[in-house]
Amino acid sequence: MRTSGPQARHQAIRDTLRHEILSGVLPGGYQLRQEALAERFNASRVPVREALRQLEAEGLVTHRLNRGATVASMNLEQLCELLDIRVALECHAAKLAVPNMAERDFQVMEQILAEYSASEVVSEWAEYNRRFHLALSAPANNRRLRMLIEEYCLNTDRYSHLAMSQATGKEKPQHDHYEILTACRRRDVTAVVSLLEAHILRTRNEIKAMARDDVGFLARAAI
Repeated sequence: MRTSGPQARHQAIRDTLRHEILSGVLPGGYQLRQEALAERFNASRVPVREALRQLEAEGLVTHRLNRGATVASMNLEQLCELLDIRVALECHAAKLAVPNMAERDFQVMEQILAEYSASEVVSEWAEYNRRFHLALSAPANNRRLRMLIEEYCLNTDRYSHLAMSQATGKEKPQHDHYEILTACRRRDVTAVVSLLEAHILRTRNEIKAMARDDVGFLARAAI
């Protein structure tokens, strides 16, 4: 089915704003004025409004009384709750995905991790982390589950991964990723699920510890 012009317009606006939010170009609390966005994208307010509605459904935008749409911020409790949800979603996806994995899936994950290892740009690491986790869940062949995982991966990585990477580097996360990939190649579902759960929960615990030691951590993490 061919995508209509108006639909393509709001999707393009949504994708651009999503990228800018996730990359930190648009920080938490930033106001998203419909008139300014319509002028920027040379569009009417209708596709802008639809793009903002979809970003709100993803948890990236909130509507505040008398302020309109703003880029969503998140406190420590909310972030930890989302990471707990990620454990449930991603571990279930792994149970479905591992038996379906083919050589191409392993190669995709290996390529992502190779690019992650080669990157010296801290701001890129969250994107490689996100891509790995999505590639891990893709063979589950469940579109709705993948959409949920993508939403939570996107919405937690932008708050946690940059600040954590700056503080701890990428060696430990990458070690975890390669262990998960090795278990996938063995088709050891139990090991993959166990390693993945520990990996995500370690992120949650490290965030909580860093927030205890540095009260400004979450403010800097909410890029």
